[in-house]
Amino acid sequence: MAKAMETNSKSRKELVLIKYAVFSRLLVLLLTISWRSFLQPYDTSAMLNPPCLHHEEVAEESPPLNGVSKTLENGVVWDSVYFVRISQCGYEYEQTYAFLPLLPFFISLLSRTVFAPLVPLIGLRGVMVLSGYVVSNLAFVFAAIYLFRVSVIVLKDAEASFRASVMFCFNPASIFYSSVYSESLYALFSIGGLYHLLSGASNVAVLWFALSGCARSNGILNAGYICFQTMHRTYEALYQKKRICVLVTGLLRCICICLPFVAFQAYGYYNICHGHKLDELRPWCKAKIPFLYNFIQSHYWGVGFLRYFRFKQLPNFLLASPILSLAVCSIVSYMKTRHELFISLGFQATEKEKRSSARLYSLKDALEPDVITSSNDNRDIRQRKPRRKDVTVINAAAKSNSPETTGYFSADVFPFVVHLGLMTATAFFIIHVQVATRFLSASPSLYWFASHLIASPRHRKWGYLIWSYCAAYILLGTLLFSNFYPFT
Repeated sequence: MAKAMETNSKSRKELVLIKYAVFSRLLVLLLTISWRSFLQPYDTSAMLNPPCLHHEEVAEESPPLNGVSKTLENGVVWDSVYFVRISQCGYEYEQTYAFLPLLPFFISLLSRTVFAPLVPLIGLRGVMVLSGYVVSNLAFVFAAIYLFRVSVIVLKDAEASFRASVMFCFNPASIFYSSVYSESLYALFSIGGLYHLLSGASNVAVLWFALSGCARSNGILNAGYICFQTMHRTYEALYQKKRICVLVTGLLRCICICLPFVAFQAYGYYNICHGHKLDELRPWCKAKIPFLYNFIQSHYWGVGFLRYFRFKQLPNFLLASPILSLAVCSIVSYMKTRHELFISLGFQATEKEKRSSARLYSLKDALEPDVITSSNDNRDIRQRKPRRKDVTVINAAAKSNSPETTGYFSADVFPFVVHLGLMTATAFFIIHVQVATRFLSASPSLYWFASHLIASPRHRKWGYLIWSYCAAYILLGTLLFSNFYPFT
């Protein structure tokens, strides 16, 4: 009865969350259209649409721009130009290979099927822009749902999970989740993959993580979750003197996650380097490992270790400072509270925590949170430890229920904090730092930490500050980004 009531409560919260997610997308779109109506865009060259290089003979004549098509095409700014162009013409130039194919694929699919009847009314490009908006906003709503489900599994607190998910709905990078950008798809497949992983469907999780790598290059970092799971399962298999086939399985799963990104690099190599004379080859084609993506980022956008550390970039560091500060605070707080767990890479988790995190820590995927198997053939690693005195057991149980080992500071959160640490270091030291706002916006642990601050009476003022930051960046983002001014 209690379990049924809890399930109903979660379902109600999920329905309310869907309303928040839809409302947030409508709000961002409304603000975007309003700002475009009041201000003159800094650059209107995005409206130019020359014929495709390789399809000029089949180029269709577009109808004259009307109010709808003009409103849609005004939204093609910054990287949206590349995504729409790739959807229409394919990968024409070397620098376009920096944009991975999942979003262009969905745009092309929708524009040639569901929205094909609208082509005579608003033109093919207008339909592609509309398709991009639908994909991004729909993917965001599903990403919010998956974040709530993952949060419930990890935090084991429906209220904290709901707060974190609502905060995601109004995150500071909201403008990118409602534009023709790949952030929404990346968030959907990354967070959805985490849900399937924590639900025990590891092979499905691998597929979702692989698709996240088709949306954005940092999707391959999701292989780290599989590595963490494999590390702990291999340790347990060695302790129990079982065959370590889990190590081979984990390795194969990591390869599968990285394979789509590697295949896309091979596709770029074939199109740009194959069949050309040696003196005509691009510099990266001659390298021992011809890594196209790294060359494009470095050559065209100046991405590289410490290459952005210039005095003239100080405003961009200031623009990224709120999200970086929140990320660093969340990591440092976790390290201080669970320093032994952090140093031991999760091996110092309590027995109860490992049972509740069986999907990541244990060989037994079907292990129930509150039950330890007593079978001689399938004995859990924790049962092999010598029995302690009753007083010690009581103290350990009390410790496992303390605030330090539940919610945000539980062992379940550890791999997410490590992942956030890698992403934060990359954002600060390697990529354009202002991109950090959207680069880190799909990290669940950020919202879990923010939810923790909001609920804590001691840190209530920080909660108000975080909400103010989100609101300010939504207003600032819809104003600057939509009018082709630099934002993030």
